Formats: sequence, C-alpha cells, structure tokens
Amino acid sequence: MRAEIIAGLDIGTHSLKMAVLQKRGEGETPEILGFGEESSSGVRKGSVVHTDEVSKKILALKDRLSTISGKSIREVIVSIGGSHIFCVPSHGIVAVSRADGQISQEDVDRVLQAAQAFSLPSNKEILEAFPQQFVVDGEERVKEVVGMKGVRLEADVLAVCGFSPYIRNLTEAVIEAGFEIADTVPAPLMAEPAVLGPQQKEVGVAVLDMGAGTTGLAVYEQGDLIHAAVFPVGSENITNDIAVGLRCEPDLAERIKVGLGVSRRGKRSEKLETAEGQPLAFSQKLLSRIVQARVREIFQLVNKELKQISRQGALPGGVVLVGGGAKLPKIVEEAKRELKVTVRLGKPQGVVSPQSDPAFLGVIGLLLGAARDGYYGRGSYAGAGFLQKVRRVFRPFIP
Repeated sequence: MRAEIIAGLDIGTHSLKMAVLQKRGEGETPEILGFGEESSSGVRKGSVVHTDEVSKKILALKDRLSTISGKSIREVIVSIGGSHIFCVPSHGIVAVSRADGQISQEDVDRVLQAAQAFSLPSNKEILEAFPQQFVVDGEERVKEVVGMKGVRLEADVLAVCGFSPYIRNLTEAVIEAGFEIADTVPAPLMAEPAVLGPQQKEVGVAVLDMGAGTTGLAVYEQGDLIHAAVFPVGSENITNDIAVGLRCEPDLAERIKVGLGVSRRGKRSEKLETAEGQPLAFSQKLLSRIVQARVREIFQLVNKELKQISRQGALPGGVVLVGGGAKLPKIVEEAKRELKVTVRLGKPQGVVSPQSDPAFLGVIGLLLGAARDGYYGRGSYAGAGFLQKVRRVFRPFIP
C-alpha cells in the first residue's frame, strides 16, 4: 500500500506549529514524520491580521517539514483560532419525503440543511456544524435515523461560527504559501482526537486549550460536542503580568513563568539577571500571587461558561489541559482547586510521535482527525467557494 501523508498547521498567537503524518496500512498506527515551529508574526489573539507576514512563516515551515520528512507536501489541515469563534445551537424540521414514511439519507441531508438556515450578520459565517440529535415524530436522542419510519424529522445542531474577514485572512495566508487546504478545524476542537477516547466523550469531558493569546474550551458528552467557547486571555497575559509586576523584560518574564510559575514555596527568594546583566530579586510569594491572579481569572471564565450549560463541577471525565499554558508549574493543582473536577495533562494517543509537549497536542490532533475522517487524497477545497462551504456537516455522530 502506498504511504499517504498530510500536514497539520496550528496558527497560534505565540508560534506556528506544523507536523506531517504518514498514514500506514489498515490497522497500523499512523506515524508523525516530523515537527516544525516558527515564532508568530502577524497573528493577534489567535487571529491572522497581517497575511503576508504569516504566509512567510508558513512557507518556512513548509520547506523545513519537506526536508525533514523527505516528502512533497501539498495539502494541509489548518486550525482557525481567535476569540471571534462562537457557537450557535439551532433546530431544523422537515417532513419525511417518501410515501411509505421511510427516512432516507436525502431526508437527513435536508433536515441538517434546514437546521443551518438561521440568520447571521453578513460578516459572520459557519465554520462547522455538529449534529447533536435527531427527533423522529417527537422521539428524541435518536442517532441512526436512516431506515426508520416517521412523518416528521427534526435535528439539533451546534454550529461553530467565526468572523469572515479573519477567516479570509488565514485562508489567503495559507494559499499564498503554496498549500492547498484540505480542511479547516476550529481551534478549540483540534486537540480532541489526540487526547480523548470514546469513553471519556461519552460520560462528559472538557478539553481546555491554554494558548498564548486565547483559551479555548470544548465540552463533549454522549460522544458529541455540546459546547465550545474561546476566551480572550491566555498564558501571554501571565507573562505580561509578571513583566509588569517584577519590572523585567517579557523574555525574562516568560522564563520565570515556565520555570517557577504557581509553585507554592512560601517566601523563598529568587535571584536572576536581566538582559542588561542587572540583578533581579523577588520572592516566590510575590510571583505566585501575580500568576495565581491571572490563572484564577481564566478558570473563573471557564466555570462561568460551564455553568451556562449546567456542567460546572459536573464533568465525570474531568478536564484535559493542552496548549503551551498547560506547561505552567502546578497548573493541574490550580485547575483542580478552581474547577472542582478531576484534571489531567493531555498526552497523545493512537499515534507514533516523538513529541509529547502539550503545546503540540493541537497540531497532533489535527493530523489524527484527518486520519480518522479520511482526508487523504481528496484534493483541495480552496477556491472561489471555499468560504461559503459548510465543512463536514454531513458527518453526523463520528465517534
């Protein structure tokens, strides 16, 4: 069997990450051939604001990964991030078309289209729609409806939407770098294939992606996505708080954050040097107070969002932390304290990978999702109708 490859591209506030996956034979574990990372330029709070700058970074990654993998890379799965991402629940209803009342795939397609026929501002669009349940003649929580008999078919969907100009910017940057876009994935959802198993998604679980400029939340239950949100705060805010509080440059603040973070070690003093060679002394107590204030704010936003869907403190599968912010020392303990559920760091599942850094779990998830959904060799969706296409809408209830 010919080995097939595809690339994943995670465009973040702090950095752009790319990886290449090789699909193997039936039943074999896919293998990631290489990773690459470039510092972000032209990205603000997860959104592409300067197309040319981002395109240059993507091209550099493309060339590097082609060299590392020894493969020519044409197609890419891309994450779409930013605090402009939002969710809209919607409901559709149609009459079953066949005279004998048997529900066909055509009926399913029609009811899913009807569920997406809701009004959005002209500068907003649907990124992806997730069927949550079908209803046949009032009977709810039906998933397999083709072949059933009924008169009325209804569907509930969760539409993940975004701001069209930012989506267009990202699309143009990727295409200008010489890539064809095989698919796009809303950033809060990209890590799920890498860190969650079917059982966790069944009982109820959340993935919290702690990026630099934003924090993404995705909640799953009974195998389906039930909610997603993006908060305009991330680990970069912690770095900025440290820089202000300790009066040091951002680069040193980042090193302090990753090295010491929210460790609770009393009043022990730390002594470092600034870029100019000047001494910098501070207490661990002060650092902890600075970091904990921002971390607590992020988790309070998460709790507020979970409360809106009646899931605050009520996720049997707990919360899985991914993203660069998940590397903050003692972050799991802080999350448990604030969220009142079990919390663990995400680890890649179902793939041969030399990389287990939480910051790379998003791009790993993009690749595993592509392998799961069969996006090899399907060609590109980039072109005139790309922004108007509702992506993967007719894939209801993939486990």
